[in-house]
Amino acid sequence: MAVVGTHMEQEIHALIVRWAEAVHRGDLDTVLADHSDDIVMFDVPPPHDGVRGLSAYRETWPGFFEWQASGARFEVVELEVTAGEDVAFAWALLRCNTEEGLARDPAQRLRLTLGLVRAENRWLVTHEHHSFADTSSP
Repeated sequence: MAVVGTHMEQEIHALIVRWAEAVHRGDLDTVLADHSDDIVMFDVPPPHDGVRGLSAYRETWPGFFEWQASGARFEVVELEVTAGEDVAFAWALLRCNTEEGLARDPAQRLRLTLGLVRAENRWLVTHEHHSFADTSSP
């Protein structure tokens, strides 16, 4: 995956790749490292009104890490970043499934959208949204 863009966009790109690699390894400290205390996350599983705050965000990961350790993949396949001086957003597509699941549906992608702010000379994720396309109807 080629990285182009401004220095700030490159910083954010590296932050997201580092985060995704930490998710894949089950490294909670690195997953949390670049998130704000007041993070808001909308995830695939409930609660439908989101998870608010770093402590609640932290609590969402252990179950996912257990599933991930069963042999699932979590890898960025496409990533775009747009950054201003102190606000940025990014979107990514990830492979997120077991080998069997990816064999059944190789085109399936987890969609990720992030909102970030620059504070104290570093980028922090303040909003995170994960989703899968609804394939239940033709």
